[in-house]
Amino acid sequence: MRTRCFSTMNVTDPLKNGLAEIRVAGKTLYVPAAEICDRTVVVTGNWLRRAAIRDENLVEGEIVERPESFLEQLKRSRLHADILSFCQKIPDTTPRYQFHLEWDNWAVVPITNYKAWWEEVPQETRKNVRRAGKRGVVVRTATFSDEFVKGILGIYNETPIRQGRRFWHFGKDFETVKRESSTYLDRSEFIGSYFNDELIGFIKIIYVDHMATLIHIVSKNAHQDKRPINAMLAKAVEVCAERGISFLIYGKYIYEGNENSPLTEFKRRNGFVSIRYPRYFIPLTVKGSLALNWGVHNGFKPLVPQSAANLFRRGRSWFYQRRYPDAGALSVNSNSAEAKAI
Repeated sequence: MRTRCFSTMNVTDPLKNGLAEIRVAGKTLYVPAAEICDRTVVVTGNWLRRAAIRDENLVEGEIVERPESFLEQLKRSRLHADILSFCQKIPDTTPRYQFHLEWDNWAVVPITNYKAWWEEVPQETRKNVRRAGKRGVVVRTATFSDEFVKGILGIYNETPIRQGRRFWHFGKDFETVKRESSTYLDRSEFIGSYFNDELIGFIKIIYVDHMATLIHIVSKNAHQDKRPINAMLAKAVEVCAERGISFLIYGKYIYEGNENSPLTEFKRRNGFVSIRYPRYFIPLTVKGSLALNWGVHNGFKPLVPQSAANLFRRGRSWFYQRRYPDAGALSVNSNSAEAKAI
């Protein structure tokens, strides 16, 4: 049961009728949920019902403090799950439990100070950050307001296609974008890139303990030549360093076993490294045990050969290029990093 980074975003409303609101791939879903040991546990899936802590990467403190007690209460709850998954937080990456584990990964900038990061990134990255300023891009922290939401709306509705696939947020109305962007405001920070006072890109950061997690990072295709993404990432590192944050996390470093993806290369060029951490899988039913034994507890997608997956991605990109010829730049490159991080 692989947790897709940033695919689940919660609202602050309490559980209603035993359901919790989550968002997966930009779609709002209501799924069975229960409060267990001060954590909201949600259950997703059809043939295999998977239990996980909602917004696992955003909860403060230890994700599951006492697993045995947690499991006992989960089994007594009204939730009917086949398997439970949870992980340890970085930098606590030494396995501490005897459950079945698999290694997952984050893309992380370990932060000491801004100067150290700046001196470590490649010259190309430093050049791109400077280029943004030379081409008129102003990067600064922003206040979440209706005006800022209108700017986000303009970015979202620029094109229906990004990175060769449908863009999750295209076509959403103002109220939906405002509601979805306002989660965790008490520990969030927004960074905006502006050109002639127009918002052309933004980052949303959520602070979690000693870490900062990038939730949204997106810019307008029409301004890619100005390198706003690079400039905003540099600003994010600067802001985190000033706050004394130890780690800046930007999704996974390697997605679906593809170590050579353009997104991974982009992260490397911007100072991110891979930090592995243990993810535990605990069967709760016979079905869960069988799924774990057969290696399908993460679904069937991980079993697809990488060559076949790459062929599918190219075919999908070709299809959308033909269907939306005016949608703008569709491929991931070293200066377009929105894929999988929205």
